Amino acid sequence: MSEENKAMFRKFVDAMNNKDTSIVVDLLADNYVDHDAPPGFPPGAQGMKDMMEMFFTALPDLKITINQLVAEGDIVVGAMTSAGTQTGDFMGIPPSGKKMSITEMHMVCVADGKAVEHWGAADSMTMMQQIGAMPSE
Repeated sequence: MSEENKAMFRKFVDAMNNKDTSIVVDLLADNYVDHDAPPGFPPGAQGMKDMMEMFFTALPDLKITINQLVAEGDIVVGAMTSAGTQTGDFMGIPPSGKKMSITEMHMVCVADGKAVEHWGAADSMTMMQQIGAMPSE
């Protein structure tokens, strides 16, 4: 089961790297809950699609690299690096043209091959500093 859950996690990261929102329906359960979704996004698959589109618009060259992937039972945890150039609006922040690279951790609960819950932590402060939205010192 753990290897299948890791494969599902990798498919989602591949979808992000390929700018493919169509896979969301296949990877998220109907009752999917994102405990760390940004404010203003609808719940479930539509919220995930909307969030993906926001990232694709703001960071069209977004590249996510899985640094470590661990699975036990129905839980998968990924440590990742996300990098890109902010050439579009990002949550009300105008394009800066600056590059960003941050670390993230994501934990997903999987049932029947689909994500049912997600918790995440990203180094958002570093990202905001890198794109010039807040001072770095």
